[in-house]
Amino acid sequence: METLPVRDQLLQHAQTLLMTRGYNGFSYRDLAALVDVKTSSIHYYFPAKDDLVLEAVRLYSSKTLSAMRHIDASLPPETKLKRYADQFGALMGDGDRICLCGMLAADITSLPDNVRHAVQAFFEASEAWLAKVLAEGMKQGTLHVSGNIECAARSLFAAFQGSVLASRLFQSKARLRDVVNALKSK
Repeated sequence: METLPVRDQLLQHAQTLLMTRGYNGFSYRDLAALVDVKTSSIHYYFPAKDDLVLEAVRLYSSKTLSAMRHIDASLPPETKLKRYADQFGALMGDGDRICLCGMLAADITSLPDNVRHAVQAFFEASEAWLAKVLAEGMKQGTLHVSGNIECAARSLFAAFQGSVLASRLFQSKARLRDVVNALKSK
């Protein structure tokens, strides 16, 4: 089995720590123990924790948004939302993780501006994609949305983020499906 380069291992473990503990819940010492390196080695790749977290957010955002954008455009809107919910569920791993950007949003007062902007960009891109799907579903009559589509997309994204928190709390991914089912037309 091929071992990942140290930098990639650091980013992989940092993402997991961010998704389970948040920005303030881990240190370079924690990360060094997981990768079996000295903290000075981490500083070689990421001089400050902010550098590490920003790169982790960029990597996570790129991967997550790419998967979202690769949901088959020809699928019905309600199926796209189900696939989106499935992706959110996959983020949870064994149920102990939440969306990395959602976790960081909870730590917003501790984040440096560049990380905060990267988290905001993730939220905005997700909300824009959801707005397109909701508009399509409204047009086809398969999804019900009250009011402004952009407001509904922001509310839907917040519902997905909240459902991941509740799913973690109750150790059940069923709450993700509840979000999608609440939008379907009768």
